[in-house]
Amino acid sequence: MNILVTGANGFVGRALCAELFRQKHLVVAVLRKENTELEVSIQTTSICAIDNNTDWSAVLRNVDIVVHLAARVHIMSDHAVDPLAEFRKVNVEGTLNLAMQASKAGVKRFIFMSSVKVNGEHTEFDLPFTEEHPVNPQDAYGISKQEAEQRLMLIAQQTGMEVVVIRPPLVYGAGVKANFASMMRMVKRAIPLPLGAIHNKRSFVYIDNLVSLIVRCIDHPAAANQIFLVSDGNDLSTSELLRGCANALGVKSRLVPIPQKLIESFAALVGKKNVAQRLCGNLQVNIAKARTMLDWTPPITVEEGLKATAMGFNKVHK
Repeated sequence: MNILVTGANGFVGRALCAELFRQKHLVVAVLRKENTELEVSIQTTSICAIDNNTDWSAVLRNVDIVVHLAARVHIMSDHAVDPLAEFRKVNVEGTLNLAMQASKAGVKRFIFMSSVKVNGEHTEFDLPFTEEHPVNPQDAYGISKQEAEQRLMLIAQQTGMEVVVIRPPLVYGAGVKANFASMMRMVKRAIPLPLGAIHNKRSFVYIDNLVSLIVRCIDHPAAANQIFLVSDGNDLSTSELLRGCANALGVKSRLVPIPQKLIESFAALVGKKNVAQRLCGNLQVNIAKARTMLDWTPPITVEEGLKATAMGFNKVHK
């Protein structure tokens, strides 16, 4: 099968291209920068910008499936004058432009990487999001993803090209960056953390589990025009995650059991309420739909995923 992957040199893109290559699919990898090398020898092409004016005609020839991973990603401190407008240029207009050109080129299925942020920022304890929950995006990134989802489903109705939407929570694995890498760095350095008494529940997804679901959605008949949440299927508290990372890194966890209410009050006092929400709040997803409709089960356990992540981290931070 001929598969076009955008964002192919990103964190998820690299892992997906490697798996598709292993399964002997013909892959066209769209890169954000020229002269970028992937771990596997597949056809690559570069696109300078993804917006309403991008011409995809050359790379869409003979393509059966598009997996659209490229996006303007969530930014913690976005200094754009109008962040929503900037997100819409890439995540909405750029996505819809690609989808319309794909449908005209005869692409059978368009897989769109969205985000759990379309559902919202937090859940009640043990009341996870499902695909049937009303959408409730809270920031410009989540709004742009939700708008793209809606418009893609309209394109599916109008053109007959099938659309699949996947909403992951935080993705981790070897090579992960940003907050997850910072957390592992602190754990490895044995820095005492006041997070030993956090009893929340959050969903995460190991990168190979996410790739597994994407691959399942490529040709499964039941995936057509559906939305799927994805996770490892085993939610963790912040304390459990930190202890799991310490165990995977082979170090002793140094977690100080400070009451959660005290952490939240202090964070609010210093203007870091959002940080406390991510550390102490719940964000769970239910993956029953993918399990039943696609007969899919996450192939990698949390323990295995954290161990592989730690091995990758140790290779870089010796």
